[in-house]
Amino acid sequence: MKMLINVTETVVADALRGMAAAHPELVVDVENRVIVRRDAPVAEKVALVSGGGSGHEPLHGGFVGPGMLDAACPGEVFTSPVPDQMVRAAAAVDSGSGVLFVVKNYTGDVLNFQMAAELAEDEGVQVASVLVNDDVAVTDSTFTAGRRGTGATLFVEKIAGAAAEEGMPLERVEALARRVVASSRSFGVALSACTTPAKGSPTFDLPAGELELGVGIHGEPGRERRAMMTSREIADFAVEAILEDLEPRLPVLMLVNGMGATPLLELYGFSAEVRRVLDERKVPVARTLVGNYVTSLDMAGCSVSLCQVDGELLQLWDAPVETPGLRWGR
Repeated sequence: MKMLINVTETVVADALRGMAAAHPELVVDVENRVIVRRDAPVAEKVALVSGGGSGHEPLHGGFVGPGMLDAACPGEVFTSPVPDQMVRAAAAVDSGSGVLFVVKNYTGDVLNFQMAAELAEDEGVQVASVLVNDDVAVTDSTFTAGRRGTGATLFVEKIAGAAAEEGMPLERVEALARRVVASSRSFGVALSACTTPAKGSPTFDLPAGELELGVGIHGEPGRERRAMMTSREIADFAVEAILEDLEPRLPVLMLVNGMGATPLLELYGFSAEVRRVLDERKVPVARTLVGNYVTSLDMAGCSVSLCQVDGELLQLWDAPVETPGLRWGR
């Protein structure tokens, strides 16, 4: 195992110390594992809080800042944060206008955010929650009841974050977030397994010359394994799987997301193939985003996420954002 780490026990804490040094616009509580935008709480603004296991960076801590999240709670690698983190985050960012929890559909995340919502409300914080479950590959998979939450988490955090930044009330921000979830679908592909620091070896066996179609962001099994395919063939398979389920009637946001170890050269080439399939299916693309946003440590591969948008959702997507992992318009 070759990793740029000290010891496995301090990987997350070391990363948080580095994040604090690199981004003074954030308040990073290394001991309690909470990342907060420095100007929080923002008066008369709904606050957005999310979190999940580390190893998916820049999700979620890299999306804290104006226009997206107010706070994020990083757990250990591929492990849900605990309710105390979420309660602490909610208290730090609540201005009295309420807090929206954005939760990826993994059993640990769901249970811990539910418990945190109850504890926060006991302390006088109004909490609403939205569950992201966009992965069309499989249902009731490892760690999940129902569909997994993957790349559409970025769509939800960006659009709901913009709505909150505009001063919309909690009920409206929650409703918009749910619209984004309902309008989004994703499909992932692994070319190699990832390696967690604690294990020090690949988390699953993927023989040379094979790929996993429909992989989860923790390396959960997908729909099937096949011999290695071309970028064109993978795009055909992934996009068709999404369109069979989504059937968009509006233009879409298109995210081609790297899993952590795939070069941008390959991601842009794959993006061209995804766009080709959408053009052939006469699905208009409103905006495109290519890069590493919801990763899986050092996994080679990618995911495709589509979100159909009307004028309101597109305007919120285009609204200014300023975070370590996503920024435009400011």
